[in-house]
Amino acid sequence: MKKIAVIYTQFPEKFGVPRQSGLVEQATGKIVFEPEYRAKEAVRGLEEFSHLWLIWGFSKNKYGEFSPTVRPPRLGGNVRKGVFATRSPFRPNGLGLSSLKIEKIDLECNNAPVIYVQGVDMLDGTPIYDIKPYVSADCRTDAVCGFESAVEFKGLNVKIESDAARKLDAKTLAAIKSIIANDPRPAYQNDKDRVYGMRFDKYEVKFKVDGDTASVTQIEMV
Repeated sequence: MKKIAVIYTQFPEKFGVPRQSGLVEQATGKIVFEPEYRAKEAVRGLEEFSHLWLIWGFSKNKYGEFSPTVRPPRLGGNVRKGVFATRSPFRPNGLGLSSLKIEKIDLECNNAPVIYVQGVDMLDGTPIYDIKPYVSADCRTDAVCGFESAVEFKGLNVKIESDAARKLDAKTLAAIKSIIANDPRPAYQNDKDRVYGMRFDKYEVKFKVDGDTASVTQIEMV
């Protein structure tokens, strides 16, 4: 397969990246095509759709031998499930699939066309292998979602100290709150004294979790 594009996001590091696309709408990305595929005709009609599918690569993973089972973090890291019954990034071909909202398609910039999307769940610089429109048939209202639907997840209440919050614009503040509310920690980590650090955009964010409450103690520009 050939890389057709690269998506630039606000996630320079793995920790903090949403587990699924669409969980954090404020997390945005910019899709820039490789020169070979940089043709406005290639996206003609895509503006008629609200969402798209991206097929992309887990380019930062270090792959070893194939393992038929994995330990989903949402199950505490102790229960094994078949790799093809999970969204684990450690797969034979290392391909990811995301459904994203189209914010706009820029046909006039230097690298046109450039596609701006919302709800990303990818690292900055992730390679894109295909783009497809999201259509109504993709929505299966009778779908059964296995162990994913059986795991109760209420999210975290997020509190940000006033001094840290004042450094941010409203959109960035909302994004950070939403990312932490979705709890980026593995389910087996539950140390109330541990300080977690994550990178988002140009900020380093540090927080603690006690029960169902996450307290953001520091936000610094990096």
